[in-house]
Amino acid sequence: MLIDDDPGIHESLRDVVEEVGYEFCGALSGREGLRLLDEERPDLLLLDVMMPGMNGFDVCRQMREEGRRIPVIFLTAKNDIVDKSTGFGAGADDYVTKPFIADELLLRIDAHVRRHRDDLQHVRHTEEASETPTRRSPCRIGELEVFFDRYEVHLRGEAVTLTAKEFEILSLLAESPGEVFTRRRIYEHLWGETAEVDENSITVFMRKIREKIEDNPSEPRYLLTVWRVGYKLAAE
Repeated sequence: MLIDDDPGIHESLRDVVEEVGYEFCGALSGREGLRLLDEERPDLLLLDVMMPGMNGFDVCRQMREEGRRIPVIFLTAKNDIVDKSTGFGAGADDYVTKPFIADELLLRIDAHVRRHRDDLQHVRHTEEASETPTRRSPCRIGELEVFFDRYEVHLRGEAVTLTAKEFEILSLLAESPGEVFTRRRIYEHLWGETAEVDENSITVFMRKIREKIEDNPSEPRYLLTVWRVGYKLAAE
């Protein structure tokens, strides 16, 4: 599904995605798009940032507040966004800059749709499991707790509100406290091996996570940077 106020983008994107077998639907405004989400229930949303009335950030925030977890890829002109943290903070999963290369966009769409379907399948299997399923023990480091099966993070016993991608990153690191994860490894975990690594996106995610779990984000206790290598979660 596409939400963009430019009819020309709708025509070109329809041709691109239908040629490889996807179904396409679209809306020309944010409010129309939110209404259409209920009717069409798409597997992925392509979302323009700069739209009159209700911009893409507002659309993304509202749909996340409503509990919609489908992947969101922002389509942006080169000068639309100075700080990507605005979009990621609203709940975006990825960015593609206009004018986009069709093959690159399709690779990103495929990666996000595949990951989203895998997540849904995991949830179904969990729900269909026996009454006494094998559960993963939570990771506890100091006053920080990561509950893998519950998709929750607690700090001093209080729930921390993370976006889906923020939780994916933190849970990945929490699986092996003390182990260093390169930016490439983190990026491929989020978007698949075929995605081109955007290290700036990882930096933005790390900053947003630290703002939520660290008492002093500039002097982190839990989420640590390993200079010129990547990141790790403190072992204790």
